[in-house]
Amino acid sequence: MKRKSLRELLDKQKIVRVLEVHNSLTGLIVENLRIHDGNQIKEFDAMWSSSLIDSTCKGKPDIEVVDITSRLTNINDIFEVTTKPLIFDADTGGRAEHFIFKVRSLDRLGVSAVIIEDKTGLKRNSLFGNDVLQIQEEVDVFCEKISAGKQAKTSAEFMVIARIESLVMNKGMEDAIKRAAAYIEAGADALMIHSIKNEPDEIFEFCQKFNQFSKKIPLVSVPTTYNKVTEMQLIDAGISIVIYANHMLRSAYPSMINVAKSILKHSRSADSEDSCMSIKEILGLISGTS
Repeated sequence: MKRKSLRELLDKQKIVRVLEVHNSLTGLIVENLRIHDGNQIKEFDAMWSSSLIDSTCKGKPDIEVVDITSRLTNINDIFEVTTKPLIFDADTGGRAEHFIFKVRSLDRLGVSAVIIEDKTGLKRNSLFGNDVLQIQEEVDVFCEKISAGKQAKTSAEFMVIARIESLVMNKGMEDAIKRAAAYIEAGADALMIHSIKNEPDEIFEFCQKFNQFSKKIPLVSVPTTYNKVTEMQLIDAGISIVIYANHMLRSAYPSMINVAKSILKHSRSADSEDSCMSIKEILGLISGTS
């Protein structure tokens, strides 16, 4: 039920809204948070397990150093208290021979989709752009990895999503479009087009060219840097999934630093209380605690 719900959302909604989670508590926020916006109720539709955030939570660099078993254990904890679908960030996916086992594990656990990026060698975070050495995988090699993942899955609902890094690495729009066509033919269930520009112009240009394809699949956007873009603009461009990829941890960390500084400065905790939930609130946060 959980695994197939992402495909069901894609069929019935204009856009699927996804938020980063890194533990069960953040999963519960996605599960339960709803707001009234005019005449409609808005909520997050799915969860995103980010390799950057999982690595950061463990104090390790985002270079595929956190093992898959550790990340799957965390997802299992999240799934124990949530019902919404989850998309898994698998970095490059590793070798094709290794990727098939990741797919089987994710599929069996109930994850709805895996995203792999078309890079090779030591993985570095895309937000660095060309400031660090990053190597884009050959098209045919990455297509083989997509095909291997599709063949390895055991359920029809599980999705393999291909992430295109051409724009991040300044390879140009033509390369991005060429890869999009090849990845579709290789069996990708959706495409994530990535950009680290501050404006969404190249994302919109890609969408415009992609919409001319005779064979189309859902498009995924991660507007971390071009964050002024609205969901309606993404819908108009043809985006089906929007991922807010790292905001939960990015917002929590500054608050924790400020509280810790306050305790050090004042040699007591009273001055930090305005920045904290009350003890009573946290005891009542989770059903069964109080």
